[in-house]
Amino acid sequence: MKMKRSVRWMVFGILVLLVSVLSLTTASSAQVGIGISVRIGPPALPVYAQPMCPGPGYHWIPGYWAWSDVNGYYWVPGTWVVAPVGMLWTPGYWGFVGGFYGWHAGYWGPHVGFYGGINYGFGYGGVGFAGGEWRGGTFFYNRSVMNVNVTNVTNVYNRTVIVNNTHTSFNGPGGIATRPTPQEEAYGREPHTAALAAQTQHEQAASQNRQLFASENHGRPAIAATGRPGEFSGPHVQRASAAGEPYHAPKMSPQEARGPSAGNRGSNEPGRNGGNDRAMARPENQGTGKNQAGNRGQTSSRDNVKSNPRPSKQEKAAQKKAEKQAKAEQKRNAH
Repeated sequence: MKMKRSVRWMVFGILVLLVSVLSLTTASSAQVGIGISVRIGPPALPVYAQPMCPGPGYHWIPGYWAWSDVNGYYWVPGTWVVAPVGMLWTPGYWGFVGGFYGWHAGYWGPHVGFYGGINYGFGYGGVGFAGGEWRGGTFFYNRSVMNVNVTNVTNVYNRTVIVNNTHTSFNGPGGIATRPTPQEEAYGREPHTAALAAQTQHEQAASQNRQLFASENHGRPAIAATGRPGEFSGPHVQRASAAGEPYHAPKMSPQEARGPSAGNRGSNEPGRNGGNDRAMARPENQGTGKNQAGNRGQTSSRDNVKSNPRPSKQEKAAQKKAEKQAKAEQKRNAH
């Protein structure tokens, strides 16, 4: 009887392991979801402090500018989330190519891959992650860049990290000119999982908060970072002390700025968002520091005349195709 029970538990354990491996592999194919492309560049990254780490096992998710077809860019505050054991977060990034800014979503994986060379701070200086490391099943924090209370979190160490003050928020011409290294490309091919439910809900809540719209805060959000996802008030909320660069209001509405969307399936190449890269719409930046011609935060009237704010039939078709792909991806992830 004991032998039969042991066999049953062994079979059950093998099945659980297989299901875990299959789910991880499935998530890898949809790690970055659907790419978004727009004709307006994201504002520069604001300057802000990191809230205190809530406790052991939390991982820092740096803040970023997300896009809404209704309100344009809005800030998703940096926050702490409980990390999957053994996993590290690769932040998403905006990449400019062919006249459009395309979004590459972040993901969880055993190593930190390419995130556009963007300096998100707090260990994410543009390459890799220097804020902490896994040692077995325990995460250790580098106190030189992480705000950790050693009374609550004892798994710490100190390692000097060079910090620069670059606040450029996109990769490509006029922004951060860097390409993924062979090692980062290899990390990008590892099995990945998409953002956690807490992260997704955090972003959705940010999209509903007017204080976080770039059009309202001009690149200096009142809620720059939070202690936990969705915690937009209280003592653990950090305000931005300054905008990364002077903010310049866009010359077109979010609806006019929206470019084509298509599946961005795990690409870590700057600007490859699955859109129509050959459509050469002139870029317009919102305080990103530079535009395509190298001017600081400005676009000429000549550039504005040549832009085509109305989506073409090809763009509409690409957007419909992207929506179908998104629904298909959601169904596969649910299964």
